[in-house]
Amino acid sequence: MPRRHDQDAAGPQDVLHTKSALREEVWRAMDTKGIARFPSPDGRIPNFVGAEAAAEALAQTDEWAHAHTIKANPDAPQLPVRIRALQDGKLLYMAVPRLAERDPFYVLDPARLTDPPRKAATIKGAARSARTVGLDEMEPVDLVVAGCVAVGEDGARLGKGGGFSDLELALAAAAGLVGARTVFATTVHDVQLRPPGTIPVTPHDFRIDLIVTPTRVLRPRRATGKGRRQLPRLDWRLLADEKIASIPLLQAMRPAPG
Repeated sequence: MPRRHDQDAAGPQDVLHTKSALREEVWRAMDTKGIARFPSPDGRIPNFVGAEAAAEALAQTDEWAHAHTIKANPDAPQLPVRIRALQDGKLLYMAVPRLAERDPFYVLDPARLTDPPRKAATIKGAARSARTVGLDEMEPVDLVVAGCVAVGEDGARLGKGGGFSDLELALAAAAGLVGARTVFATTVHDVQLRPPGTIPVTPHDFRIDLIVTPTRVLRPRRATGKGRRQLPRLDWRLLADEKIASIPLLQAMRPAPG
C-alpha cells in the first residue's frame, strides 16, 4: 500500500484517526463511475467530473471578480480554476508540489507566459512558463484556492494529511501575504461536502469561506470572533523532523536548538 500523506502528522491521536477515517470514506465514495476522474482519488486531492463547472461557478462570484492575485493548489481538480485565472488576467501563484524547492512557489503572470493558459497552468507547463519565487518576492494574495478531500458546510477543511496547505498559509501569513481580508475558497464535488461539525479542526487548521461545487455555492460564516479569521501560524512543535528535512525553506528557517 502506498505511504499515506499523514504518516508524519502530529497532533491528538483521536483527531488524526477521525480525519483518516473521513478521508477513506470520501475516497471510497468518489471512486465511482460518473464521479471519479483520472487519476484515482485514493491518497489524493480527488479529481472529479464537474471540475470545470465548479471552476466556472467560482468565476461568477463577487469574490473572484474582486481578486487580482490568486494562490491555487497544484492538484488536478483545480486545474480549471488555474486556467480560468490566467484567462481572466489574474496573477497566479501555485505551490511547487510538496514545497520541494528553496523558492517554493511558481509565479504565473498572464502577460509573460511561454505557453497558453491551458498548458501553463499544469505542473509541467508551469515549469516552462513560470519562475519559482520565495515569499519575499510575492505580492499580497486576495483569493486562496485550496484543494480538499472533504469540506464541511461550516467551512472546516480536510486535506490529504500532509499539512502542506497549512504550511503554505502559515508561511504566507507570517510574511503578511494573507490576512483577515483574504478569501479562502475551494472547488469540490457535492459528494465531498460534509454536515457542520463532522470534520474536527485543530488550531493550525484553516477554514474555507467560499465552497463551490458543480451545483452549489456556499459561504460559511467565519467562526472566530466578529467574523475575523484566526490565521494559521507556524508551530515547530507540530512539525516532524522528517517533514522539515523534506522542505528546503523550513530547513533554512528552523530555529537553532536552545
